[in-house]
Amino acid sequence: MPKRVSVTRESDTGRNQNFHDNFTNTDMTRSQFVNQIKQGNYDNYHVRNINGVATPVSNPDKTRNNNLD
Repeated sequence: MPKRVSVTRESDTGRNQNFHDNFTNTDMTRSQFVNQIKQGNYDNYHVRNINGVATPVSNPDKTRNNNLD
């Protein structure tokens, strides 16, 4: 089963900037994805404040250590 969300662009420092929802075929910026998570549209993701920037991260998973990729 494919991941729900993939990272499509990173900054030079490695911050995820653009995302693609593989289920709805929707592209999102980081801020759009953050807003969607806050609205409860992505159950398996949450928002962390990393260096003052709201950053989407996938929730920990019991079977393996993974994150957005």
